[in-house]
Amino acid sequence: MASITLTHIQKTYGQGAKGNTVIQDFNAEIKDGEFVVIVGPSGCGKSTLLRMVAGLEEISKGEIAIGNRVVNQIEPADRDIAMVFQNYALYPHMSVFDNMAYGLKIANKSAEEIKTRVDKAAGILELGHLLQRKPRELSGGQRQRVAMGRAIVRQPQVFLFDEPLSNLDAKLRAQTRLEIQKLHRELGITSLFVTHDQVEAMTLAQRMIVMNGGVMEQFGTPEEVYNRPASTFVASFIGSPPMNLLKQAPGLPAGQILGIRPEHLELSHQPHVGWEMTVDTVELLGAERLVHARLGSETLTLRLDASLSAPKTGETFRATAKEGCLHYFNAETGKRL
Repeated sequence: MASITLTHIQKTYGQGAKGNTVIQDFNAEIKDGEFVVIVGPSGCGKSTLLRMVAGLEEISKGEIAIGNRVVNQIEPADRDIAMVFQNYALYPHMSVFDNMAYGLKIANKSAEEIKTRVDKAAGILELGHLLQRKPRELSGGQRQRVAMGRAIVRQPQVFLFDEPLSNLDAKLRAQTRLEIQKLHRELGITSLFVTHDQVEAMTLAQRMIVMNGGVMEQFGTPEEVYNRPASTFVASFIGSPPMNLLKQAPGLPAGQILGIRPEHLELSHQPHVGWEMTVDTVELLGAERLVHARLGSETLTLRLDASLSAPKTGETFRATAKEGCLHYFNAETGKRL
């Protein structure tokens, strides 16, 4: 296992005035054995960053080290990493066993060692009964587990995951997330996982990097990122529904934005206490209701327990924010105050 250190990383396509910088002065240290998720919208540079760690993209500036070894000039095959892609990339004519064993055969490992490694990986991923099947005989979730098994048998220092769950339906994604968590607990291998799905990021990460336009907006635990977002971008990207961001709320100083999570707004049962709002729509989501309302020219969302009575569409009501749950941001820079 090994740490990953990224120092002043920059990636630019093209040169001069036509150059397009997609990663800007990126610095991060992923600890030995840590599971870090890189999350952000499409086009933010997260997959490009992962591919630079893998050696599949050249670095324009900066330095990448895996363990104590700078890998800028080292070929991907010699970086001691294993990558799992969105595309399973399985050989259709090979059995599950042969797909998992292929890289070891190329590396001239003995038949005994190959069998030992494949059997161990198959046991971890519950693939033992599928080893003689072909990929066409497997479900999407099983194919993804085979792709992960192929990475495991390599026994690398680092795992790199590039949106590996995107092709799975919601139920399989949730199931596979649990399997990846279990896998990391058992193997403890340093892992970088790229996704655009903030639910995946929050549930998988020990720490998470939130990216926007090639820049790291925040690097912290899921709790830190959710409870103390570093910017309005993080506040609006992490959380479903996202944080309410109000620019003209009563009593708000000029140049500030007020942030409130939907679950931190409560109905007021006292006259003249709280902000007066009008309901636009109400969504019932099983155990909770989302109340979408207007506060003057602002719109915001409340998350309420479905067992409690809630105002109906068109009704006026008052709401208050829970104590200690308000966030303030600079209106010009978007940064947390």
